[in-house]
Amino acid sequence: MNESQIRTLGQVRAFLDGTLAVEFKPLAQDAARYRHIYDVLWRFGYHRLKRAERGWVLRYLRATCGFSRAHLTRLVAQVLQGEPLAKHYVAPAQAFARRYTDADILLLARIDRQFGTLSGPGTAHLLRRAFSVYGDARYERLATLSVSHLYNLRRSYRYSTERIVRTKTQATAAPIGVRKAPAPGGRPGFIRIDSVHQGDLDGAKGLYHVNAVDCVTQWQVVGSCPRLTEAFMLPQLQAMFAQFPFHILGFHADNGSEYINHQVAKMLNKLHIELTKSRPRTSNDNALAETKNGAVVRKVFGYEHIAQEHAVRINAFNRLHLNPLLNMHRPCLFATEMADPHKPGRTRKVYRHSDVMTPLEKLATVPDAASFLREGVGLQALQDQALVKTDLQAATDLNRAREKLFACIRQAA
Repeated sequence: MNESQIRTLGQVRAFLDGTLAVEFKPLAQDAARYRHIYDVLWRFGYHRLKRAERGWVLRYLRATCGFSRAHLTRLVAQVLQGEPLAKHYVAPAQAFARRYTDADILLLARIDRQFGTLSGPGTAHLLRRAFSVYGDARYERLATLSVSHLYNLRRSYRYSTERIVRTKTQATAAPIGVRKAPAPGGRPGFIRIDSVHQGDLDGAKGLYHVNAVDCVTQWQVVGSCPRLTEAFMLPQLQAMFAQFPFHILGFHADNGSEYINHQVAKMLNKLHIELTKSRPRTSNDNALAETKNGAVVRKVFGYEHIAQEHAVRINAFNRLHLNPLLNMHRPCLFATEMADPHKPGRTRKVYRHSDVMTPLEKLATVPDAASFLREGVGLQALQDQALVKTDLQAATDLNRAREKLFACIRQAA
């Protein structure tokens, strides 16, 4: 750069305003730019200038050197302190080794596609089970993947090119009027239940899904019926009770008339099942079922209208594919209550990685779990059934069966 003719601050202002013609030559190396900084500071007597005048000189150096404002400020401070300017950065001889390959990212994308993109802890648990439980060597590296780095891989370019993200479903907010919360006391068999309507079309009502979730183990059973009437609901509830491996001890619902009526109460009383309703202004009483409505039922069946005549076909799909996947292969989060250090006398819920389990794994951790099981149901038999398919195989079979199911529904329409 030939800028030796710039000797005064007036010329500096003219240069910055673009009214002074200067012949430039590029400074390719940092050493040349460092010398230029020395020359300019010495030429204008930078240490004797006023604050405003120093600002003009710094702007001039930024325009002629190309350094950032912060970096240039550090360099000028070094010059004023008598320190030599030198480049301290040295490029590493070898870049950091890459731990997770493109093949690992494709496996992660496949897990997310089949399970509908679970939470980070849930997906990490599936990756560990694929290697440690089912012995799939492809997941050896992913079995040690941390939850935080899992989200980094999901943001990678390779993942985004492989994964087709569907529109996120939203949980349906429903007003809940409540009476009494269930008190399982660590015992399985206290279920929360709710209904999900499958849309209207031209004035015709769609079918209804009945979603029942156990409070302790999160064992979930989904059933479908054409209408929420006595003729359909009572047989549907009895069929759903039979799919739980343990005895039903409690039945909790909101104030919907499909559950809070004399016929259902009579049936529950005959089976020695306690009936409870949600309390007003306490929306968490049935929150578990409401959450599963959005995270499971809506994710599987969507929001579009499904005619009532398909209830039998969908019930078979639930019994053969959906319910086994939910209880033996799909991880759930279980909270651990700890004392709140900021609020003495109160507790807060913490979700640790060790709290991620499938409902079957959670059932196995219940003290004296065998005493709660129905006759003819054994815990070892359930665990053997879970090992027949890997988590990924079960999810893949479910998605294939769902595609065939909706193809039949569309063809019938």
